[in-house]
Amino acid sequence: MSRTKSGFPLKDFELCPIFVEILKTTTKYNHTMKVTVVGAGNVGATCANVLAHKEVANEIVLLDIKDGYAEGKALDIWETSPINLYDSRMVGSTNDYAKTAGSEVVVITSGLPRKPGMSRDDLIATNAGIVKSVTEQAIKHSPDAKIVIVSNPLDVMTYAAYLTAKVDSSRVFGMAGVLDTARYRSFLAMELNVSPKDIQAVLMGGHGDTMVPLPRYTTVAGIPVTEMISKEKLDAIIERTKKGGGEIVNLLGTSAWYAPGAAAAQMVEAIVKDQKRIFPTCAWLDGQYGLKDMYLGVPVKLGKNGIEEIIELHLNEEEKGLLYDSANAVRDVMEVLDKMDLMKA
Repeated sequence: MSRTKSGFPLKDFELCPIFVEILKTTTKYNHTMKVTVVGAGNVGATCANVLAHKEVANEIVLLDIKDGYAEGKALDIWETSPINLYDSRMVGSTNDYAKTAGSEVVVITSGLPRKPGMSRDDLIATNAGIVKSVTEQAIKHSPDAKIVIVSNPLDVMTYAAYLTAKVDSSRVFGMAGVLDTARYRSFLAMELNVSPKDIQAVLMGGHGDTMVPLPRYTTVAGIPVTEMISKEKLDAIIERTKKGGGEIVNLLGTSAWYAPGAAAAQMVEAIVKDQKRIFPTCAWLDGQYGLKDMYLGVPVKLGKNGIEEIIELHLNEEEKGLLYDSANAVRDVMEVLDKMDLMKA
């Protein structure tokens, strides 16, 4: 007669449904969940730090090309674990993608900021080459991973990763809308003197000056924001949101990192925990909103399979016009990449 490791006959347990459920649960939690963040700069390190504090995964790998950099950041983060009481293990790696093997999600923050004298095309070529190389290695070692792009220019870098990964578009998407709506909601909370927890909003389009905040879909504890603020103040907040990244650069002399890192971590959490969260996300469109064969920010449902649904809102003519203007701007940048033939090399 077959027996369990404890020596009990299997037939005794086959009659016990409770034991079966316990066995399933034990098996589920024995699986090691791993998340990788590529790029140990300010954004990547912040993302890894937030993931660790939330215990989103058993293991978080932080990888960078600079020797010892990721190892040092990972060690520093891990040394806060006794203070902040979490046990997600931090692993740092200098360009050793073998350590990322089996990752459920890979976040790519790698890339260079635009420097004086550098054209837009130069920036696209440089960062697309970086994103392509990182994506190739990530997919090689984690063929089932979902890939979240944070590198800029966001929309076209997500496109570059998609062309490189050669997987379903539901598994390759960009983080921009979560960050942009966070800025929008935080500005509204300051103006209205309310908790940001009660503000919900939708924002669409490209990441940058052509983004499309939607006041009609913005609420404060369910109350339309237009009933709580004047049109002039709301328009000013929308303009501030569009230039939110530039505002930080002007103050710090460098790009933001706390909010972008936290925004990427929130997306990872939704995937790993299969939360089915509705987030504005840079997603591949195949006819939705009348747009096809391009990446653009739209509301989606995020879960264990990545993008599980693209949600189509009933936009009015003004909103459609703004969205199409943004789409045209993004498509122009995508065409710059296409003409380079970089992704075919």
